[in-house]
Amino acid sequence: MATQVNEDIDVIRTGTLEIQWYFVALVTVAIAISYFDRQTLPVAISAIQHSIPLSNQQFSWLQSGFLIAYAALYVGGGRLLDVLGTRRGFMIIMVWWSIACAVHGLAANFGFLLAARFLLGMGEGGAFPAATRVVAEWIPLHQRSTAMGIINAGTAIGSVLAPPLIGIVLLTSGWRMVFFAAGGLGIAWVIWWSLSYKSSAMVSIATLDARELAQQLSFFDIVGMRRVQVLVFAKFMSDSAWYFYLFWLPKYLYDMRGFDVKHVSYYAWIPYAASGVGSFLGGWLSSTLLSRGRSLDFSRKFVLGLSALFMPVVMLVPHVAVGWALVLFSIAFFCQQSWSGLIMTLPADIFPLSAVGSVSGLVGFGGAIGGAIFGVIAGYLLGHGFGYGTLFFIVGTFHIIGFLAILFLGGKVEPLKTPDLLHIESQL
Repeated sequence: MATQVNEDIDVIRTGTLEIQWYFVALVTVAIAISYFDRQTLPVAISAIQHSIPLSNQQFSWLQSGFLIAYAALYVGGGRLLDVLGTRRGFMIIMVWWSIACAVHGLAANFGFLLAARFLLGMGEGGAFPAATRVVAEWIPLHQRSTAMGIINAGTAIGSVLAPPLIGIVLLTSGWRMVFFAAGGLGIAWVIWWSLSYKSSAMVSIATLDARELAQQLSFFDIVGMRRVQVLVFAKFMSDSAWYFYLFWLPKYLYDMRGFDVKHVSYYAWIPYAASGVGSFLGGWLSSTLLSRGRSLDFSRKFVLGLSALFMPVVMLVPHVAVGWALVLFSIAFFCQQSWSGLIMTLPADIFPLSAVGSVSGLVGFGGAIGGAIFGVIAGYLLGHGFGYGTLFFIVGTFHIIGFLAILFLGGKVEPLKTPDLLHIESQL
């Protein structure tokens, strides 16, 4: 066994340094497309309402419909990827959500929009489990948070591009063309992926990871693990805040700050740009700490805690001028995506490759369910006399709660230890 691993190491060292980062870039583009697609409705909502009147409560149900399906298929998509492999699994997932996005353009009423939103959530649920598997397959431990930070920055790329590009299409071709164009972009990526990604035709860096040879964990084994439950809870809390920002920021600017489509196109991208910088720098800082001799546990938790510390700044948003409100949103988005990239790195840090898709799927499930539940709560509160100030105060506490759970209940961040793992590691 040791001889085979050494031979694999020699193969990897001679040929995969460049290609592994090419695959990271490829996945980053997919994540950018996913966030562009999910922003189509929030950014185009003002134009859509001229054809399909929607209340705040109906708008919240559109987002929750997306997130409920997203949550369910986060788990199902993660398991699908573990069964089918990264290449085939990601291809199926991307085709599904691209078609679902295009279908929005055919909507004539709220019910049709809700069904389309549900289908989009089903497809996009597998995106981050696939990304985590790519990182686990190709990227060594000391570079994983940097790789995931780059991939997670794709959320910012898609979100930054969405307001201006969607605004241009809205002003020139109407809201239906927004969805048709976005769906076509996803199909183009599928062709690129199918021609480029190789998960089994060559030896990947996953062969360096002896944990891949460990016993297969059943799904119920994974669900029952305390550290998985803590990660799910932390993601539940943080993404309750994140999806509120993601889906309600354009509407907040429309409703409370007097923005029109042009204003949203000009300014709404700024917090998302900050989120991309935060995603990269959070991953880079954690990798740097690790490379300088700090433990994996410290390197991950220090940056998670630092990111959570600044999230309460959103509580001040309703009390400042619009320019400062955008600054506060930018700080929150920066820290949120620094946090998010690291949370989605932890499954690859801790679990064997055979379980990475399932664990990351469960973690993402927790986040999506949190977003769905709080989205409905937000719509209810806004429809019953509460203002955005109440909502910003509530979500400003969520990351702190999630971090405290990781710190005191999540145990040490280190590779999972089982008798099989210990035996394999002793042979290397």
